Amino acid sequence: MSMREQIVDAAERVIRDLGLARCTTKEIAEVAGCSEGTIYRHFRSKEDVFLAVLAERLPGLLPVLRALPEEIGSEGEVRASLQQVAEEALAFYRASMPMLLSVFAEPKLLDRHREWMQANNAGPHRAVELLADYLRRAQRADLVSRDADPVAASQLLLGACYLAAYGGVFAAPGTGSEPLREAEAFVRELWRTLAPAQSAAPARGRAKAR
Repeated sequence: MSMREQIVDAAERVIRDLGLARCTTKEIAEVAGCSEGTIYRHFRSKEDVFLAVLAERLPGLLPVLRALPEEIGSEGEVRASLQQVAEEALAFYRASMPMLLSVFAEPKLLDRHREWMQANNAGPHRAVELLADYLRRAQRADLVSRDADPVAASQLLLGACYLAAYGGVFAAPGTGSEPLREAEAFVRELWRTLAPAQSAAPARGRAKAR
C-alpha cells in the first residue's frame, strides 16, 4: 500500500471513530504512521484528504448502475437487476450516510464536494437518471409496464433504500432489519407498479382466489 493510500485509510478510520469535526491532520498522521508534513506532500489540504475518502472508500453505487445491461431478455432479469441495485444502494447509504451528513456541517468542504460531483457527473440525481434509463430500456422491450413512470419508480426504490439506511443509523446495533430482506421487500412492492399487464393479471387472479 502506498503512503497516499495509507493516509486515506487512516483518514477514513479517524472520521468513523471520531467524526469529521475532530478529524485533524495530527490524528490522521498518527494513525497512518507518518508526519503531518507527509500528508501535505500528497494532498494540498485537509479538505482534499476528506474528498479522497468520499471518492475512494465508499461502496460504489454509480458503477453498479452504469453496468446495468443494455439488452434485457426477461422480466426475471429486470427483477434481478433491481434487487442488485437495492442491495448496493442500501450498502452505499448505510456506509456513507454518517460521513456525508457530517459534510453538511462544513460549508467549505461541502462546496468542494459539490464541485467534485459536478466535475465527475456524480451525485444523487445521477443514480436516478441511470436507473430510469434502464427502466426505459425494459419498457421498450415490453418487460416493464408502459404506464409506469421510470423516474418516479427510480426515486421510489432509491428513496426507500435511503430512508431505511437513515433509520438504520439511529437503530441500536442488532435491532435493525436485515439489508437483504429489506432489498427484497422494496423490489417486491415496486414490481407491483412496474410489472407488465400480462404479468400482473395472473397475480391479481391468484390474490382473488385466496
